[in-house]
Amino acid sequence: MALDGIVVASIVHELTSLLPGNKIEKIHQPEADELIIALRSQGKNHKLLLSSSSQHTRVHFTNVAKENPSVPPVFCMFLRKHLQGGRIVSIEQPNFERIIKFVIESYDELNILKQKHLIVELMGKHSNIILVEAETNRILDSIKRVSFDVSRQRQVLPGLTYTLPPAQNKLNPLLIENLDGFKEGLTPNMSSPVYKVIYSSFTGISPLIAREICFNANVSDDQPLLALDEADYQKLFHSFKNLMTIVKKGTFIPSLYIDDATGKYVDFNVLGLNHLSYYRTETYESPSLLLESFYQNKDSKERMKQRTQDLRKNISLKLERLYNKIENLEKDLKNAEKAEECKVYGDLITANIHLLKDKEAAVSVINYYDPDMKEITIPLDQKLTPAQNAQKYFKQYNKYKTAVKEVAHQREIAVEEINYLEQILISLDHVTQLADIEEIYTELIETGYVKKRATNKKNTGNIKKTSYLKYLSSDGYEIYVGKNNKQNDEITFKISGKNDLWLHVKDMPGSHTILKCQEGEYTDQALLEAATLAAYYSKAKNATKVPIDYTLRKNVRKQSGAKPGMVIYDHFQTVYVDGDLAGLKVKEI
Repeated sequence: MALDGIVVASIVHELTSLLPGNKIEKIHQPEADELIIALRSQGKNHKLLLSSSSQHTRVHFTNVAKENPSVPPVFCMFLRKHLQGGRIVSIEQPNFERIIKFVIESYDELNILKQKHLIVELMGKHSNIILVEAETNRILDSIKRVSFDVSRQRQVLPGLTYTLPPAQNKLNPLLIENLDGFKEGLTPNMSSPVYKVIYSSFTGISPLIAREICFNANVSDDQPLLALDEADYQKLFHSFKNLMTIVKKGTFIPSLYIDDATGKYVDFNVLGLNHLSYYRTETYESPSLLLESFYQNKDSKERMKQRTQDLRKNISLKLERLYNKIENLEKDLKNAEKAEECKVYGDLITANIHLLKDKEAAVSVINYYDPDMKEITIPLDQKLTPAQNAQKYFKQYNKYKTAVKEVAHQREIAVEEINYLEQILISLDHVTQLADIEEIYTELIETGYVKKRATNKKNTGNIKKTSYLKYLSSDGYEIYVGKNNKQNDEITFKISGKNDLWLHVKDMPGSHTILKCQEGEYTDQALLEAATLAAYYSKAKNATKVPIDYTLRKNVRKQSGAKPGMVIYDHFQTVYVDGDLAGLKVKEI
């Protein structure tokens, strides 16, 4: 899924139609690699998101409200000093690259009108946001400073002259006017597939667009360049030219392609791709709406995953220790199974003590406990007398008997801890905001799994209380899903009624799910949809034929001293569903 030069061109087209003349009202930096700029012109407000994230780099208008740090980062303060109160003059895309340049005029501290360039480089892991002084082309600062240690080819540091990212000997496709220019522009690698030659030869063209050019030309994209004849070149140029005409005219069709079989996004672009027409297509009024729809959940999940990384590592380490403990307890239990053998040895030594001599390494006697009365050899400690050897075996017998009970108890405790910590990992997969992480962290402090960290008292009031998930089934029944253990307890024992339906994945970690019944009744459709949500928000996510237990909420109870989210239940039935949301018609409310 590529944010290629064509998508960037559509963004620049949208920004150019709305932003010139806009005044920069506020600048925020909610993430280390992301800016949100509030703009205003003629009574209209816009909020622009600039992201230099290595995975989700982008620029678009946004309506999403994000939490800002209580103390603005240094780069944010620097931009406020130089740009706040300034006006956007123009927006450019240099050489059809994945670069957007905002030309901004603002007054400096001497009240002199200066022009600066805010340059957003949308290049994957090399993405950056750079402020440049227009008059001298000198870098003032950047959201990511790139020193010589990081890159020997190109440094991005205050005081250096700004240069464009290293060119890759590609041509600007918008400048290609005829077939000869198209053919000459193609990289002469005759054994490479056609689509690869096309995207390797022209800036701003991704593999996705190269395949579209081949598809529209009715030329196989995988055949080598040397297999093309003159007619193929003509068809490819005609297809290429048609797409470039759309870009020049700005007649974009922002589209998202979705595989209904899996419910996953296949790709997106702004040209209307014929070779992906067999997927369901959602079109948007603007590139910003397309990018916001595509990236919002992906980016949020990725950032939440990064923020929970240390906590995941901590929990995973504890789980590993518990798994090792279970393994060692199993070994102890296997040894403890020798208890009866030790008792028999002790009894037989005692019964034959008059026949034994000191300092013997072993003795062979008749085993009276064997129906066949076979002879058995008993190992002896030569340092001990026969009576002392008998006492040693009796002591070992009593030790093993005690161990069997203790090992079983310790194993039960370890299994309970494993179930709890695996549930925590599931909860971490479902966090959507900082408040979710704080709830889980607070729970782990209360249960003693992590130490309380030093907090800034000024910041504690900024964390909002999070809420459980609420859905509406396709036939109108409310469904509640807990995102963590505290929410699981809340919806099970505070929100739901005793005759509502409680659901949970069978014998593995997962969220509590409540189906709100209407006068004690529910439909099979609502049950299946609630069960699917219970499967999706569990360890069985995306699995098939997931067993989901369901029972009336009154049959669910919490044992004394149980950890948050841990319950027992009875009088249940089981239904099997798939653990994905493909085709599910519930609505989040």
